[in-house]
Amino acid sequence: MTRPSSLPAHEPTRRRVLRAVRQALHLLAVELGTPTEPGTPLFGGVRSIWLRRLPYLVAFAFAVSLLPTTINVLSHDYGLNGGLAGALATAQTAPLLLAVTRPLQAWWVIFAADILCAMALIRADGVAERAWPWPPTAIVGYLALMVALSLRERGRTLTAVWLTTGLAGILFEPMTPDGSVGTWVLLFVLTGVVLMMGATLRERGDAQRKLIEQETISEAERARRTLLEERTRIARELHDVVAHHMSVITVQADSAAYRISGIPREAEEEFGSIAATARESLAEMRRLLGVLRSEESERHGGPAKTPQPGVGMLPKLVEGTVRAGVPVELSLPEGPLPLEPAVDLSAYRIVQEALANVVRHAPGARTRVSVTTAADGSLLTVLVVNSPPPAPSAPLETSGTGHGLIGMRERVRLVDGALDTGPLPDGGFRVAARLPLSPSPAPAAPLSPKDSDSV
Repeated sequence: MTRPSSLPAHEPTRRRVLRAVRQALHLLAVELGTPTEPGTPLFGGVRSIWLRRLPYLVAFAFAVSLLPTTINVLSHDYGLNGGLAGALATAQTAPLLLAVTRPLQAWWVIFAADILCAMALIRADGVAERAWPWPPTAIVGYLALMVALSLRERGRTLTAVWLTTGLAGILFEPMTPDGSVGTWVLLFVLTGVVLMMGATLRERGDAQRKLIEQETISEAERARRTLLEERTRIARELHDVVAHHMSVITVQADSAAYRISGIPREAEEEFGSIAATARESLAEMRRLLGVLRSEESERHGGPAKTPQPGVGMLPKLVEGTVRAGVPVELSLPEGPLPLEPAVDLSAYRIVQEALANVVRHAPGARTRVSVTTAADGSLLTVLVVNSPPPAPSAPLETSGTGHGLIGMRERVRLVDGALDTGPLPDGGFRVAARLPLSPSPAPAAPLSPKDSDSV
């Protein structure tokens, strides 16, 4: 005997429905059984100690006020036994204190207590014309718990709690006592509203925190990028200085045998070795800095051939600044200054950046630039002081990033100098750099016997 043709079609459909129901129940159980950050207090990450204590105070206020009220309502209004009313009221209100750190676990306890309370009220004497299955005190405590839950748990968990609350009300509907007032729809709607509002506030707070973190990271990255750009700029400039000296060493070593007569063969070979090492070092340096020079060539249309500026070009720099509307007084030492190339370049760049800051932030302010040397000839002092800008003038830039000061510090650190910057009492600004004229050479490491043999 064969089965009717309709059964095979119904059986797979029934199995699919049962499988979907099982999957939904499994997902519901997973979401309701996986709390987010258990043990972490609400508002635990804020700086204010009063905001961190606020959840505890609110939870304590709700628990203390609802506990006697719930006992009174269940025993006097609904007619439950005093001991049972006390036990149910404690289970419905005391877990609110747990909701500050573990709101999902607190929900399990309070929800189970509400279910037991609803079942106990089915045969209560005073349930007629009263709220059921959720008494008013249970609704208030449950909504307070929903606030804590929405501020901690993810959206899927909140949806599972909301659906479970509605499902419990639907299952209680056939058991509604005669004459009672149904409250499951009210609790279902209010729970959804509270959960949605709390989740929205939490997401907004998370977005603001992420924005602040991103701004902090961006500012740190911007400062780091500025520092790297300044170091790259210094490397490009020093490339020309060092390359010049290495080229001179190479030429002098190569021509020593022709310029000096009668030198021993060992000395001639030593000069040749020096020239070869200098050429190799120069080629290696050009390979390492070739990318930097290539980037500069692409921006400016070709390699830079202008000599690096120094203190001797400060009058021309000051002249351009005066044309920009900033009255500048320049004071330089009399006679030429025998400066190291790195010190000479650093002094010029410090003055250049300081005057640029005056033009940007204090246009029209009277400025004094002074370059002096110490009495013993060991230090070069570069001082740039500007007065407050005139009242009618407005700064070209109302906020500064301090990136120009980063470049100054790098310049000073390059030559083992010192930099002092800061505002003046009258509203002006001061930049003072002390650069050593004769930096002490680094001590050479002793050669090992193997190294001595190779030399």
